[in-house]
Amino acid sequence: MAKELTADDIVAQARKYKDDREKNYREKALKLYPWVCGRCTREFTHANLSELTVHHRNHNHDDNPEDGSNWELLCLYCHDNEHSRFEEEVRYGGSTVSVAEDHSGDATFNPFADLKSMMKK
Repeated sequence: MAKELTADDIVAQARKYKDDREKNYREKALKLYPWVCGRCTREFTHANLSELTVHHRNHNHDDNPEDGSNWELLCLYCHDNEHSRFEEEVRYGGSTVSVAEDHSGDATFNPFADLKSMMKK
């Protein structure tokens, strides 16, 4: 007789599936792209790589083309911001340009660009 699955078993299976799927495309994205946030341009090393996430431009986590065309690397903060903007777009509507295509809010200023000379002062 087969063991009946509990709610905990189902949740554990779903988490394992999600982790396996993310591991696959995350590893590919980290090989394809430089370790830099696509929004704020923060650079990452092995020490803080866990703070760099893979964002799906079209918000479909099952759309993972081998060329990485649906991915961009974003830091945790920019990734959260992107999903918040998307949620607001879905909930409240907005312009005719999709959030995935709208890059008007992209960072152009790097406050740490001259950090070395600032530290000397």
